[in-house]
Amino acid sequence: MSDKIIFELDGKQVEALPGETIWQVAKRFGTEIPHLCFKDAPDYRPDGNCRACMVEIEGERVLAASCKRVPAVGMKVKAQSERATKAQKMVMELLVADQPSRENSHDPDSEFWHWADALDITQSRFPAAERWTTDSSHPAMRVNLDACIQCGLCVRACREVQVNDVIGMAYRNAAAKIVFDFDDPMGESTCVACGECVQACPTGALMPASLMDDATQKRAVWADRKVDSLCPYCGVGCQVTYQVKNERIVYGEGRDGPANHNRLCVKGRFGFDYIQHPHRLTKPLIRLPNARKDSNDQVDPANPWTHFREATWEEALDFAAGGLKRLRDQHGPKSLAGFGSAKGSNEEAYLFQKLVRTGIGSNNVDHCTRLCHASSVAALMEGLNSGAVTAPFAAALDAEVIIVIGANPAINHPVAATFIKQAAKNGAKLIVIDPRRQLISRHAWRHLAFKPGSDVALLNAMLHTIITEGLTDQQYIAGYTENFEELKAKITEFPPEKM
Repeated sequence: MSDKIIFELDGKQVEALPGETIWQVAKRFGTEIPHLCFKDAPDYRPDGNCRACMVEIEGERVLAASCKRVPAVGMKVKAQSERATKAQKMVMELLVADQPSRENSHDPDSEFWHWADALDITQSRFPAAERWTTDSSHPAMRVNLDACIQCGLCVRACREVQVNDVIGMAYRNAAAKIVFDFDDPMGESTCVACGECVQACPTGALMPASLMDDATQKRAVWADRKVDSLCPYCGVGCQVTYQVKNERIVYGEGRDGPANHNRLCVKGRFGFDYIQHPHRLTKPLIRLPNARKDSNDQVDPANPWTHFREATWEEALDFAAGGLKRLRDQHGPKSLAGFGSAKGSNEEAYLFQKLVRTGIGSNNVDHCTRLCHASSVAALMEGLNSGAVTAPFAAALDAEVIIVIGANPAINHPVAATFIKQAAKNGAKLIVIDPRRQLISRHAWRHLAFKPGSDVALLNAMLHTIITEGLTDQQYIAGYTENFEELKAKITEFPPEKM
């Protein structure tokens, strides 16, 4: 039996991939169907509430939302029929009625106005509803609900993608609106400023403050160019696209990558102002000959000229290379060592170790992770023969049970935490083991608050219980482990009662 789903789209025979919607098939074959409440991005489910993507299906009385409808074999779909396009235009005209005029729009380049132009609907015959005033309470984002079409994308972004549960819909009928917590100002709510809602909003109702003129609440900044990069903060490895204006970053957008699926945290999206900080060094400096190297002799970052002078890159590189060469020649290659950074990319880490090993001739290469992860790396080496992680954070979505111990991911690695929270929301059992409750604990099936310093005893007791009660996977043990019998004998010394 064939699994192919062949149907007709605007008179052409097309084939749908398993699980594809009509909208996705149409996009793949070059047919544009308007959409506002659907975001073609990882982890966003279709909602079908804006009705801008309606199509006609032969034999059916009513039109169907193409973002949700899955095609069937032999189905005849008309995305550009007179009936379908009239419905799409009527929906857009109704939405335009409640929008600020194009010249007063908060973001005239928004997805909403793109589709309004595509359908040639920029004016409306219908009266406008009463709308809400500006909320400028948040330092990084602006809320202008007079542009809101209640598509629900920001709700899904906050509740289903980032799983922060801050944004929701409140009130009834014509008074329904998007709210933060209990209809609090955004800046006074529990918002963690991940900015996922800003990236998802199709109308400009939610905008980054860096692009706005606060006096008029209109967009005032457009990027000259975009630069794909990697977030410079933690080691999750989120991919980001920076919008650059006059050689200054004005906004960061999440880019789809294996570590982040378009998501960012507050630092990745908004934490770029340090680049323009007046204390940041933009030219090489060389220490003055008479400047002491003394830990008590602090340098004022606003006035480094008491200890340093400016130099060209050529002079500075020659000076540094000459100093390293002198030490190597006088004391041998082993007198030098290289210490890498977790903020570098894999490519930079490779080049750095090559510089030390090949350029200097020393195998003394280490990494700053040793300071905070030496114990875990040693345990991984001993237990798995690899000091690296064995799965990406997104693998949490495939797990039935997730244990978090010795970590606070919602604070230290917020994007990684989103996958754990999503898994818990989807039914996985999350167990948080920490003396203190943490943000992710509210998603936990169990929170084990052990006495500080007794974590090793707790883990030994868990091993004892798993082995003595026969909860092990014998086939896995036989195929992938060594010295299990030795562990089994040793663990008898650590019953839970004794621990």
